[in-house]
Amino acid sequence: MAENIPNGSPESVNIIDGPTNPMVTPILTDLYQFTMAYAYWKAGKHNERAVFDLYFRRNPFGGEYTIFAGLEECIKFIASFKLTEDEIAFIRSSLPPSCEDGFYEYLRGLDCSDIEIYSVSEGSVVFPKVPLMRIEGPIAVVQLLETPFVNLTNYASLVTTNAARHRFVAGRSKMLLEFGLRRAQGPDGGISASKYCYMGGFDATSNVAAGKLFGIPLRGTHSHAFVSSFLSPDEIIDKSLQHHDGSSVCEDFVSLVQTWLNKLKWSHLLGGIFSETNQSELAAFASYALAFPGSFLALVDTYDVMRSGLPNFCAVALALNDLGYKAVGIRLDSGDLAYQSCEARKFFCAIEKEFGLLGFGKTSITASNDLNEETLDALNKQGHEVDAFGIGTHLVTCYAQAALGVVFKLVEINNQPRIKLSEDVSKVSIPCKKRCYRLYGKEGYPLVDIMTGENEPSPKVGERILCRHPFSESKRAYVVPQRVEELLKCFWPGNSDKIREDLPPLKEIRERCIEQLDQMRPDHMRRLNPTPYKVSVTAKLYDFIHFLWLNEAPVGELQ
Repeated sequence: MAENIPNGSPESVNIIDGPTNPMVTPILTDLYQFTMAYAYWKAGKHNERAVFDLYFRRNPFGGEYTIFAGLEECIKFIASFKLTEDEIAFIRSSLPPSCEDGFYEYLRGLDCSDIEIYSVSEGSVVFPKVPLMRIEGPIAVVQLLETPFVNLTNYASLVTTNAARHRFVAGRSKMLLEFGLRRAQGPDGGISASKYCYMGGFDATSNVAAGKLFGIPLRGTHSHAFVSSFLSPDEIIDKSLQHHDGSSVCEDFVSLVQTWLNKLKWSHLLGGIFSETNQSELAAFASYALAFPGSFLALVDTYDVMRSGLPNFCAVALALNDLGYKAVGIRLDSGDLAYQSCEARKFFCAIEKEFGLLGFGKTSITASNDLNEETLDALNKQGHEVDAFGIGTHLVTCYAQAALGVVFKLVEINNQPRIKLSEDVSKVSIPCKKRCYRLYGKEGYPLVDIMTGENEPSPKVGERILCRHPFSESKRAYVVPQRVEELLKCFWPGNSDKIREDLPPLKEIRERCIEQLDQMRPDHMRRLNPTPYKVSVTAKLYDFIHFLWLNEAPVGELQ
């Protein structure tokens, strides 16, 4: 649902909150944005109408797709864009004293009421060269948006894509937990990672602040420190636990646990797996279960998984079962995760069979310990019984690739198309204000993204259209689309009367992301040697790009 509110008015600005991070202000930018703004102002060019494209040149992580994220924060930023007196004073102190006072008066009046933003919807699958956002407005103001926009979309898109790739490898049935806060690059890196990993398909986070800010489900149990902080069961003072239905009270839960541990020790099916378990670990598990009887999940690798952690957990879980509670499961944080998870599953199934406890064999197994795409893939190939993965460092730091490489390029000024040339063809920009479409084939998969000039007719369902590679003459194909989707929508109409798209809640963006990934052809998604997705231009735009290229490139002279 879209709203038609003139965004120059205070009313429209107030309905959108400011950026999540209060450090995102108009001076969160590079100095050269202000030096250029002054030079534009000095030359009388500052109000010339400019069009910039924000896009990236190469998919990350060796893959063939990217998830676009960060749009909401960009819109929040421009909704509250206003330089304070302190900020203007600092800019004045940072620029040469020769800069005229009139420029600082100009800065005082700046806002984004004359900016228009057209964007791909957040959570969409996107590809190189296709504009993620088109920003139109007075050139000095748009230039001041460059650095914050690139900053707000670069990491957001990268980590969302990283999360989506982990989800693809893990499979739909597994629960994915983001555990990266302690290893993230600072507080903002941690908060952003939690938000965008959830968007990319993770189910929950350990980050309490992110849970509060964004409504992301929280998950977490205890650490090795909790287990090793106990010395013996004698430390537990209050050993009583009320039955789940409130009908009775077990006065000595620890004794009930010990009884079950002895039963397991002499069990017909489990005999010989363990003898004496670590009693301090048992005390820690019992204590934690007394605190959280309805959500007991234990970290079982502090001492020895098979000889202590697992039987101790099961003794506590069985005691809880006697009182009407169902233990959640175990977490493995070291060692051979595939082997341990399989052995743990056998242990649970043996208990279910011997004691007739329906469902105990399906007790949840969570694995953590420096997991990444490669280790998930290796676990799948080895065979494992893990139900949930807790992933931190490699996920939130985007260890496999540091940055996406988002760029912000001028493509038109005063209705005159502009092009940026380079000896590296991948760095040549695609000029002019464009419209972008996704063309779908008979099987429902996207076939190609195509860019057209602003005034060209839109591709139509059932009508053949020639799609050309922007720079390679021989790469071209006819496409008869079965569905056509226009990609750029208006998310900030400025002073125009265009309809403004709503910013959907995070959960809806997450659902969109999952849906978009499901629509992709499997060969574009695979980890090894994925098929490149085609990005193209119309024949008319192709001819114009190359005409402008030849027109702008200087002609050499041989002597």
